[in-house]
Amino acid sequence: MKLIVGNKNYSSWSLRPWIGLKAARIPFEEEVISLYVEGGREQILRHSPAGKVPILIDGDVRVWESLAILEYAAERFPGAGLWPSDPAARAHARAISAEMHAGFAALREECTMNFWRPPARRALSAAAQANAVRVQEIWVNARASYGAGGPFLFGTFTAADAMYAPVVQRFIAYDIEVSAAAKAYMQAMTALPAWQEWRRAALSETWVIAKFEYDWPEVKRLPAEAV
Repeated sequence: MKLIVGNKNYSSWSLRPWIGLKAARIPFEEEVISLYVEGGREQILRHSPAGKVPILIDGDVRVWESLAILEYAAERFPGAGLWPSDPAARAHARAISAEMHAGFAALREECTMNFWRPPARRALSAAAQANAVRVQEIWVNARASYGAGGPFLFGTFTAADAMYAPVVQRFIAYDIEVSAAAKAYMQAMTALPAWQEWRRAALSETWVIAKFEYDWPEVKRLPAEAV
């Protein structure tokens, strides 16, 4: 299989299936296409009529949209554990994954994913603050109900964790205040080898997308030695 992703520094939708496949040890090749550069959209359109990343290519199969890719991988590799085996836990995991996919617009807009950004707070709207509270509620409730088997939302790493991975980075980059339980979950996520691999690649990129650097130069890029 081949996964086409956007800039690792910025592309939250690309991170989701990438870290899901990596954490589940599902083999794949990757191709990075920079977003918002001349010719980039044309490259993407060769693989998907939606003109967006990520895109999974598996033979003649083309799957776009992060959640659809994770669902496809879960069916293609049923032993990988991308969804909980218990029906109630699996239904809950799908529900919170769909909520992530469809919601939290204010948090997304005001706190774009950016691995370059050193942790620094910025003023958030009431809507974005409410989004951050709801995300933590989701994490804490999932952990309390289904997380006894490990440090992730459903104990072991699942597609639900993959769906919330970009929010973990948003909380870090914008220094959003979190509860102790949420912080412990974030630490488990950032300790993942897959997370560290993506982060190293993100910090090594040289592409700059100005629309995602709206509070610079007040906030400077992480130094090269952080890679």
